[in-house]
Amino acid sequence: MATYWQALWAYRFYLVVLILPILLLPLPILIPDKKVYCGYSIILMALFWSTEALPLAVTALLPIVLFPMMDIMTASKVCLVYFNDTNILFIGGLMVAIAVEHWNLHKRIALQVLLIVGVRPALLMLGFMLVTAFLSMWISNTATTAMMVPIAHAVLQQLHRSPKDQDLEEGRDNPTFQLQEAGPQKEVTRLDNGQVQPVPPGPLKPKSQRDQEQLRFSQGMSLCVCYSASIGGIATLTGTTPNLVLQGQVNELFPKNDNVVNFASWFAFAFPTMIILLLFAWLWLQVLFLGFNFRKNFGIGGQVQEQEKAAFQVIKQQHKQLGPMTFAEIIVTFLFVLLVLLWFTREPGFFLGWGDLAFPDHKGESIVSDGTVAIFISIIMFIVPSKIPGLTQDPGKPGKLKAPPAILSWKTVNEKMPWNVMLLLGGGFALARGSEESGLSAWLGQKLTPLQDLPASAITFILCLLVATFTECTSNVATTTLFLPILASMAQAICLHPLYVMLPCTLAASLAFMLPVATPPNAIVFSFGGLKVTDMLEKPVPPGQGRQPDPC
Repeated sequence: MATYWQALWAYRFYLVVLILPILLLPLPILIPDKKVYCGYSIILMALFWSTEALPLAVTALLPIVLFPMMDIMTASKVCLVYFNDTNILFIGGLMVAIAVEHWNLHKRIALQVLLIVGVRPALLMLGFMLVTAFLSMWISNTATTAMMVPIAHAVLQQLHRSPKDQDLEEGRDNPTFQLQEAGPQKEVTRLDNGQVQPVPPGPLKPKSQRDQEQLRFSQGMSLCVCYSASIGGIATLTGTTPNLVLQGQVNELFPKNDNVVNFASWFAFAFPTMIILLLFAWLWLQVLFLGFNFRKNFGIGGQVQEQEKAAFQVIKQQHKQLGPMTFAEIIVTFLFVLLVLLWFTREPGFFLGWGDLAFPDHKGESIVSDGTVAIFISIIMFIVPSKIPGLTQDPGKPGKLKAPPAILSWKTVNEKMPWNVMLLLGGGFALARGSEESGLSAWLGQKLTPLQDLPASAITFILCLLVATFTECTSNVATTTLFLPILASMAQAICLHPLYVMLPCTLAASLAFMLPVATPPNAIVFSFGGLKVTDMLEKPVPPGQGRQPDPC
């Protein structure tokens, strides 16, 4: 019997893929209508996305097969949706992010900020959150978390080393991190007979209590990195994929929207939201894992201890190992800043942008999009050399000259570009177009008209709660792809502005904090150890476990 259940579990994905379409088949057979056909496709894809019986990107390709066969859309129309302007913006933005990551510019920024904020517990947590959130605005949340978590653990190792574990003898360094700077000098007292004696360390807390406090602080630092990665991604249009899903859905469902969702308008809305969420997350994690002793958390009136000095040296040493900025880093920084400036000034809305002035259409509006700008900067990165051009010889072939490689190479882009997400985006846009063409969106909107009796704020709150719960178990891209067309139809039916519902629900889809499987950043910090699922579901801190860990 056990073997029977084991076999079913081993082949569960095959069974789901075979059985689900058959179980749902009576729906389109009994009700031969385009709306039902489209609903069948959406339900089937939603179940495949939820169970991950097929890879997410493969499931996203189903509209190419199902929509033409069910006479919802022609194959040519469906395929065109998969490569629209939003996908171009996604590709261009990621190419620039790959260049930033490839030349370690993100690590230099991170370490420089940590050197500024210092290693006091509350400030250290704030520093890691600020750096992670800023980097997540421009590069992927996963890459940011994967870079920041090892740095955080290296710093914590030094903070948590007990005095007897440290090499404080004269002339000895800590070999673990190979610090090149001279170690901090020990405090000494001079006796009456002229002899010098080290100052004895202060009273230590019991080892079990110190271990518990250090564990709590480590958990807080891990969570602050993954949470701030998710929060930071909402600030820019290219920061996380659900933002681009919203832009694409708005353009698909409301083609005459005058480009209301662009980089500048999204930043004006989402950046203040990100700052508020980041501040609340920092205060919440500080209370949970450091306690209410804010004077101690901020190091007010305290002495800098050996562990804090060593932790600061770890950050300083890693920054020193990067060396001075290379030519490639300078070029990437310049192009990155130029890209952001071009995005902000293309069509800002409150004054005429360069897109309106230089490339207007017959209505005076910009025919150049944010995707155009991103691809333009990306192409430049394939042209500009990574070193100052000069006559250098190929070390493998003496006597032959060798040109320096470009800032970006296709090999690097091909290895790091998440092509599956591009297909996932396209599948979402195809679902939105199919719902519109089949009349399913209008039908759903009519069925949801009773909601107009509720206050608009209550409707938004309930929907955000629903989306936030759903995204804990499903990809945030799949969640927004499924929900946004339905929300748009519902908003129109009850006479609400669609963005009043779609914007907060898009943000809610990115804020998956409760489970390790909810987002890749959560999974990364969970894999480093020291965390349980209950820590992510966080309960109130029991008495005695909420105080700041003593680095001793």
